[in-house]
Amino acid sequence: MAAALALAVGGHAVAWDRGDVETFAVVPDIAPGVSSTIEGLTVGPNGNVYVPSFGFNSSGPVTTVPNGVLFEFGHDGQLVRKVTIANSSPHLLGLAFNPVSGDLLVCDFGGGKMLKVDPLTGASSVFFVPPNAAASGLNALTFDKKGNVYVSDSFQGVIWTSDVHGNNVHAWASLPALGSGATPGTPVLGPGAGLNPPFGANGVEFNTAGDALFVANTAYHTIVKIPVKPDGTAGTASVFITGINAPDGIAIDKHDNIWICANQEDEIVVVDKTGKVIAKLGDFNGITADGGFKGFLFPASPAFSRDGKHLVVANLALYLPYAGAVRAIDSDWTLQVKRYAVSRISTRLPGQQDDD
Repeated sequence: MAAALALAVGGHAVAWDRGDVETFAVVPDIAPGVSSTIEGLTVGPNGNVYVPSFGFNSSGPVTTVPNGVLFEFGHDGQLVRKVTIANSSPHLLGLAFNPVSGDLLVCDFGGGKMLKVDPLTGASSVFFVPPNAAASGLNALTFDKKGNVYVSDSFQGVIWTSDVHGNNVHAWASLPALGSGATPGTPVLGPGAGLNPPFGANGVEFNTAGDALFVANTAYHTIVKIPVKPDGTAGTASVFITGINAPDGIAIDKHDNIWICANQEDEIVVVDKTGKVIAKLGDFNGITADGGFKGFLFPASPAFSRDGKHLVVANLALYLPYAGAVRAIDSDWTLQVKRYAVSRISTRLPGQQDDD
C-alpha cells in the first residue's frame, strides 16, 4: 500500500526539496518600543528592498503611530533608510516602482488611496482615489509595458487601473463577491461571505507576454486568469488554479512560473504556465527565544532580486482576529512574535539547468 501511494521515480520516493529559508532583514521598530507587521514588499531599481509598515503587532492595531513607515534595506539586508510616509494611514500594503515613470506607488489600505511617495524623504502626494474609496481594500499593484497601473481591491472585487500619471481611474475588471456558495470554477475577485482570510483580489502580475493578468483571490484559494484583449481591455476571466491555501502576493518569473505566497500554509507554491505545481518552498519552523521566527510565518508579498537568484518575502505574521477574521492554523504562533522579518530563499528549483 505504501509503495502504491508513494510518488516514485526510478524506484525512489520523491519529496519536495523545500530549500533553505534565511532571514534577510529584521524590521526595526516604527517608534521606540513599537513594532509593526509588514505586508507589502518590492525590489527597487537599485536592487534594494523596500517594505512599508502595516500597523499591527502581536498586541493588536498600533494606535500610537499615526503614519506608515517605509524601510529600505540594502543587498546585504542591512537597514539603509527609515522614513515616515507623510499623509498616510498606519496601514500600508503593496508598493512598486513604475518602470516607465520611476515613481514609487504605495497602496494606502487604511486611507483608501494610492500614494506617490519619495523613497528618500517619505514625502507623498495622492496618486489616485478609487470610486467608493471608503469601501475599498487597495492591496497590490502592477504595471503594463506602457506604465499603466493596475491595483487589486480586495473588498470591492475590482482591479482598478489608471494611466502612468494616475489619471482616468476606472475598473479594468470587476468580479464582485458572489457569496460563500459561489459555483465551483467561477472566477471571483471579491472576498465572498464568511470566508477566511476575508480578502478577495490580492496579488496581481502580468505574464511575460503581457497578454494575461493573474490575480490571487485569498478567500477563495484561487488564482484567476484575465486575458488582455488587443485594445488593452479585460477579456473573460477564468479560474487558472485552485486549492492553494490563502494565496496572497504573487511573482512571475521569465519562464511564466507563478510564485505564490500561501499565507496560511507558510510556504511558497510555484506553478508552471499550465497550472502544474512544480515546487513547494519553505515552511514555518518555530519561534526563537527573542521573539523572531524561523522560516516563513504568514508569507504575504514576494519579489525577485535584481539578478533573479533569490526571492525575498515579507512575512505578515498577523493574528487574524485582529483583522476581523477567524483564528487560523498559525494564529497562535503570531501572538508570540516580537521581531518581524523579511525572508529570502533561492529561486533555483530542483532539475533546473545552470542557464535557467
